[in-house]
Amino acid sequence: MTGHLSSYLYADEAQCVEDLLDDLPWDTDRADRVQTQARDFVKRVRTAKRKIGELESFLQQYGLQSEEGLALMTLAEALLRIPDAPTADALIRDKMVAADWLGKQGGSKDLMVKAAGFGLALTRKTLDSAISRLGEPVIRKAMVEAMRMMGRQFVLGRTIEEGLKNAAAYQKKGYRMSYDMLGEGARTQDDADRYFEVYRHAIERIGQSTNDKARPGLSVKLSALHPRYEYAQSEYCIPAMTEKLRALAKLGANANIAITIDAEESDRLEMSLKIIAETIKDKSLKGWEGFGLAVQAYQKRAFPLIDALAGMAKESGQKLQCRLVKGAYWDTEIKRAQVMGLSEYPVFTRKANTDLSYIACAHKLLDRRDAFYPMFATHNAHSVAAIMELAANDRGSFEFQRLHGMGETLHDLVLKDDVAEVSVYAPCGSHEELLPYLVRRLLENGANSSFVNQLLDERVPIDDIVTDPVDNARAHTEKRHAGIPLPQNIYGAGRSNSAGQDLTEQTVEEPLIAHIKKAMARKKFEAAPLIGGQVYREGEARDITNPANTSQIIGQAWGVDEKLIDKAFETAQSGFLKWDKTPAENRAATLEKLADLMEDNSAELMGLCIYEAGKTIDDAQSELREAVDFCRYYAQRGRIDFSAEGETMPGPTGESNVLTMHGRGVFICISPWNFPLAIFTGQVTAALMAGNAVIAKPASPTPLIAMRTVQLMIEAGVPAEVVNFLPGSGAMGGAMVAHPDTAGVCFTGSTEVAWTINRALAAKNGPIVPLIAETGGQNAMIVDSSALAEQVIDDVLISAFGSAGQRCSALRVLYVQEDVADKTIAMLKGAMAQRRIGDPVDLSSDIGPAIDKPSREILKNHHKWLEKNTKFAKFIASIPLDGTLEKQGYFFAPVAYELDNIARLEQEIFGPVLHVIRFKSKNINQVIEDINNTGFGLTMGVHSRIESAVKRITGSVRAGNAYVNRSMTGAVVGTQPFGGQGLSGTGPKAGGPHYLHRFATEKVLSIDTTRQGGNATLVSLLEE
Repeated sequence: MTGHLSSYLYADEAQCVEDLLDDLPWDTDRADRVQTQARDFVKRVRTAKRKIGELESFLQQYGLQSEEGLALMTLAEALLRIPDAPTADALIRDKMVAADWLGKQGGSKDLMVKAAGFGLALTRKTLDSAISRLGEPVIRKAMVEAMRMMGRQFVLGRTIEEGLKNAAAYQKKGYRMSYDMLGEGARTQDDADRYFEVYRHAIERIGQSTNDKARPGLSVKLSALHPRYEYAQSEYCIPAMTEKLRALAKLGANANIAITIDAEESDRLEMSLKIIAETIKDKSLKGWEGFGLAVQAYQKRAFPLIDALAGMAKESGQKLQCRLVKGAYWDTEIKRAQVMGLSEYPVFTRKANTDLSYIACAHKLLDRRDAFYPMFATHNAHSVAAIMELAANDRGSFEFQRLHGMGETLHDLVLKDDVAEVSVYAPCGSHEELLPYLVRRLLENGANSSFVNQLLDERVPIDDIVTDPVDNARAHTEKRHAGIPLPQNIYGAGRSNSAGQDLTEQTVEEPLIAHIKKAMARKKFEAAPLIGGQVYREGEARDITNPANTSQIIGQAWGVDEKLIDKAFETAQSGFLKWDKTPAENRAATLEKLADLMEDNSAELMGLCIYEAGKTIDDAQSELREAVDFCRYYAQRGRIDFSAEGETMPGPTGESNVLTMHGRGVFICISPWNFPLAIFTGQVTAALMAGNAVIAKPASPTPLIAMRTVQLMIEAGVPAEVVNFLPGSGAMGGAMVAHPDTAGVCFTGSTEVAWTINRALAAKNGPIVPLIAETGGQNAMIVDSSALAEQVIDDVLISAFGSAGQRCSALRVLYVQEDVADKTIAMLKGAMAQRRIGDPVDLSSDIGPAIDKPSREILKNHHKWLEKNTKFAKFIASIPLDGTLEKQGYFFAPVAYELDNIARLEQEIFGPVLHVIRFKSKNINQVIEDINNTGFGLTMGVHSRIESAVKRITGSVRAGNAYVNRSMTGAVVGTQPFGGQGLSGTGPKAGGPHYLHRFATEKVLSIDTTRQGGNATLVSLLEE
C-alpha cells in the first residue's frame, strides 16, 4: 500500500488531472443533467425560508475578504479562552474600532446577522466614546455572550448529553447524527488520556440513545489519542494508538455505533492507514460495518487511496464506511510544501481540480458499494447533483453529510425529495474549544469563490455557481494554479528554493538515512590547512569524534602555524587581484554551481552535520538547505550589487557618474561550531561574491565539514588561491585577525571573542577594516493570555530545545502572563516528558548532544546553580535522559526553571535550558525594559492575538529579529535576514539585501562627457 500511494504523493498535477479526466465517465449529456439539477437546488434554496444564523448568512456579510470578517474570526478564535478582563477588553477594542459593522450588515435578511451588526457597531461607538472605560465591562459581557451565541449556531452542545438532547429536532426531520468531540490534538499524555475518556464516554451515551432506526456515529481524531502522533515517532505511537483505537472500536461495535476516523494533515495519512488496518484485524469486530475513515479529495492520493482501502476491506472481510470530504487543511499543506522545498504539492492547487477529484472519487466509491458505505460530505449543490447522477437508479447504501450550522436548507431538500439519507456532522464541546473548528470552517468556506459564500448572493448568477468543475478542469491549459508556483520557484526567476526531502515519507526517509550511513562509513574524513589547493598535514593530528558517541572517530584534523598563516595571506592576496576583476556574473554562476554540488552531495554533508556536530537528521537537512540558500541568494544579490555597469547616479547634463562596488582584499571568516556548514558557507560565499579572497577558519570542534565544503567550492570553480582553509586554535585565529594584510573580519560566536577581535583590529596600524560580527543573545518570548496554549508549547519546544538549544537564536527566557501561567507551565511540563533525547542519526531523536565536554560542563554548572538557588529558581521539568547515553556522549538533559527576574541571568547559557518568568499584564512595560536592560538584541518572540499589543512589544524591544505567533528559530535566507544589535552583533544582517555591501569598497567614476566635442545628448533632443 505504501509504495503504491507514495508515487502519487508529489505527482505532477497536470498528469493527475488528466488521469482523473480519463477515468471519469462524464459526457456532455451527463454534465447538462447535473447542471439542470444543481440550478434547481440553488433556486429552491434561495427562495426557501431560512433558519436564523446559518454560516452562509454570516459569510455573505462578513467574508474573509473583509476587515470585519477577519476581526470576527479572531474574536471567535480567542475571546472565550481569555481568563482576565484587561486582555479581553484589549482584544475587543483591537478588533472593534477598525471595522464598519453596521454598514456590513446592510441588507441582510438574517435576523441574527442584523443583530450582530447592530451590536458590534454599538460596541465600536461606545469604545470610541469618552465613557469607554465605564462601558468596557458591559461590552465585554455582551461580546462574550455574542461569541457564545455564535458558538451555539455551530456547536450542537457543550457536552455529549446536551448534543444528544439538541439533536432531537434534526432526528425528527429525518437526519442521522454524526458527533464530533471538539478539542485540539494532544500535547501531553494527560491530554491524550482525557480525550480518550471523552470518546469513551460519548460512545457510552450515544449507545444509550433510543433512535434505533438511524444509529448515530462518532468521529475520532487520531491526533487526540497520542501526544507524538508523527512519522518520526511511528515506532512508539502506532502501537499505542492502535490499542486505544481498537478499544474504542470494540465499544462502538458493541453499541452498534459507527466510528469514523477524521482526516488530518497529509503527512499522517499512511500512519493512519497502518493504525486502521491493524485495528480492523481484530476478530471481535467481525461483521460490524460501522468502522471507517474520511478521505480528502484535495489530496492527489485520494483516487488511488480508494483502491487501497477496497483492498483493505477485502482482506479484513468487512465493509468500510468512507466519508468523502474536499479537505480542511489546504492552506497548511501548500505552505508546508513551500517551507520544506518539496518537488510538488501533495494537494491540488486549483479548486476545479479538487472538485474533479471529488466527483471521480465519488464515482469510484459508488461503484464499490460492496466494499464501502459512502458518505458524501458537501454543501455544494453541483456536488450533490453530480452524486445523484452517478448513483443513477441505485440510490441506496450511501448518504450525504453536512456540518451542523451549514447547508441545512439544501439538505432539507435532499431529504424532502427522498434522494438519499443525510447525516449532520455535529461538533460537541465547550465554546472555548470552538476555535479550531470554527476558524477552519470559516477558512474552508469563507473565500470569495466558495459555493457557500456565493449561494445566497443574488448578485451572483446561478449559472456562475453551478459551473461544471469537470469542464473547468479540462479547459485549463495550465492545470496548476498560476498564482501558486512550485515550491522551488517561490522566490521568483532569480533564485531557486533549496530542495528539501520529506522526512515523513518512508520511501524518502529510509533511503536517505541509508545513504548517509553509507557515505560516513566509506572513508575517514580529514581537515588540514588548504592553501592554494595544496594540503599541509604538519605536526600531530588530533581525532575528531562523534559527540553522540565519543568512541567513534569520524576523522582527523591538523592545525595551522604562523608560517602557514603568512603563506596563506600571500597566496590569497595574489588570488584576490584576479578574482576581484572576475565579472560578477561569473562569480555568481560559481556560487550557483556550488549550491548544486552541495545538493548532489547532500548525504555526505548531512552525515557530517550529524556525526561531527551532533545534529539531528531534520536539523542537518535544514542546515544544508540554508547553506544552499546562502549560495543562491548571494549570487542573486551579487549580480545586482556588483554589476560591471554599476549604478548610474543622478546629476547635471553633460556628466556621467557611476557607482561600482569591489572587493576589499583578504577577508578572514571565523565560523562557529553550532552551524558548521550553513554559517561557514554563508560567510565565505558573501566574501567571495563581493570579490574578496578568503581565509576561512572553522570552529575547532567541526573542521571536517568545513574542509569538505571548501573542496566543493574549488570543484565549483572558485580558484584555489582565492579560498584558503586554516583550521586551528583560537590563538591562531587571533594571529590571522592581527595580520597586516587582513582587509576585514566576519565572525560568528561569543560576545567576548568579538570584543577581543575588535580590540585587535583597533590596535593595528594601517587601513581601518570592518568587523562583521553576529554574537549571542538573551532571547525572550512574551506570551499573553490571548495566545493559544497548544501553539505556544509547540513553538517553545522548538525554540528552546531544538538543536539541543545550541542556536544563537534559541529561546532562553519565556515570559508568560500570570493569568495563564499555571496552565501553560503544566502543559510545558507534560510536553517535555514526551520529547526524546537520543542518537541524532535516529529519526526519532528530537534532541542530540552538546557539542563537547566543556560545553556540557557549563550547562551542568548552570543547572546546579539553579538547583541551589531555590529562593528565586523553581524547577519545572527536565526531559528524560537515559544514563547510558550520558556516558556514551556529551548528552545533557534539557531543563526548565521558573525565575523571578531576567536580571538573575548574568550571561547567555548556550544550550537547552529554559527560564520561565510570570508577569502581570499591567507590567508589560517593565518586562520590555528588563529585556532591553540585558544589552542583548538578537531575537524575540511574541504570542498574542492583540495586534496593538504585538506592535507595542515588537516596536519597543530592541532585537534584530522578532517572531509573532511562531517559533523563534530557523531564519530563512532572503526572507528573514538574520542578525542582532547591541551585544548581539554589528549588522548588517546575514541573508539580507545589505550584507554584501559590508564586504565591499565603493568607487565612483565621474566623466565630463562634454570635453569630447560638446553635449551631443542635450543638443540632439527632439521637440515634443
